[in-house]
Amino acid sequence: MYDQPRPNRSTPTMTFDQMLERVRYEGAYPTRERAAEALHHVLTALGRQLTGDERVDLAQCLPVEAALTLTAQIPESEQLTGWGFVKDLATRTGVSPAIARWDTGAVLALVTRLADPDLLARILQNLPDGYALLFGQAELRRPEPAAA
Repeated sequence: MYDQPRPNRSTPTMTFDQMLERVRYEGAYPTRERAAEALHHVLTALGRQLTGDERVDLAQCLPVEAALTLTAQIPESEQLTGWGFVKDLATRTGVSPAIARWDTGAVLALVTRLADPDLLARILQNLPDGYALLFGQAELRRPEPAAA
């Protein structure tokens, strides 16, 4: 089987400057620099978790600067849970888990709006438990395999 061609979105719906301002507003950050720092850290961490078509498709939804931050990361061999993502972000950035969770929410709320619902569903399906809440979505339980 061959990969089906995906529609190529020629331009994202938002510029990088607009994205920064939106993150600044969502996170109630005092400066653009603080918003840029949060955006960079969260997209870097997300880039370590996403693989495959979902990674490529999400990058196409983002402004070029944000897409480069996301895709510059080599995906980790072991995916983290949602809480593990927040703890890892806190450790790598030297902030408390509460601040890392706040930054994650501010950035991923915007990413949710930039990605179409089908893409977001695919992303969440391919990530471990706990990410739906980080993206501002309901955390639905995955069906348990039937016992034999």
